[in-house]
Amino acid sequence: MNNSNTDPKPWKLLKQTPGPELKVFKSRFEERLNPRNNKVLECLILDSRDWVNVVALTPARETVLVKQFRFGSGAVTIEIPGGVIDNGEEHEAAAKRELREETGYTSTKWTYLGASEPNPAILNNLCHHWLAEDVKKCYAIDLDEGEDIAIFTAGLDEIRKAVKSGRLRHALALTGLSKVFDLR
Repeated sequence: MNNSNTDPKPWKLLKQTPGPELKVFKSRFEERLNPRNNKVLECLILDSRDWVNVVALTPARETVLVKQFRFGSGAVTIEIPGGVIDNGEEHEAAAKRELREETGYTSTKWTYLGASEPNPAILNNLCHHWLAEDVKKCYAIDLDEGEDIAIFTAGLDEIRKAVKSGRLRHALALTGLSKVFDLR
């Protein structure tokens, strides 16, 4: 990448103030000095544990997907399985646990696909993406109190149609899927 401008500089931290405790996040406010104009800006930061999601492929190369209601959008979304990494848990173990709990599927063939920043403007965590191949349904689902999930499988053409129509638009699901498939 060639950029004629100089790179932005980090903003100096002047003050941190704890924000309200939220169910899923801890919050804090930071006052930071903009090095470009010397203005002070108060920023909201949401502290979160890292997340994980899984692109799970059956032996027939269909993808295991979930539908669930999401409070933020107020709608049922199509996603890949995933969730919050428990304290002290490695992200690979979390991927295996989340796939098993949300779908009942398991795999012995796992590949790490890398991590992404869900929203670095306000969040300080990562989402780790995993590929599970040749998954098999071995268990009953084991959902958290806040989950109500429908499980289904779809081929790549069906996934592309859902993406194109806007039916599948969860950013982290799209990120995970795009590490395995060309979604165009």
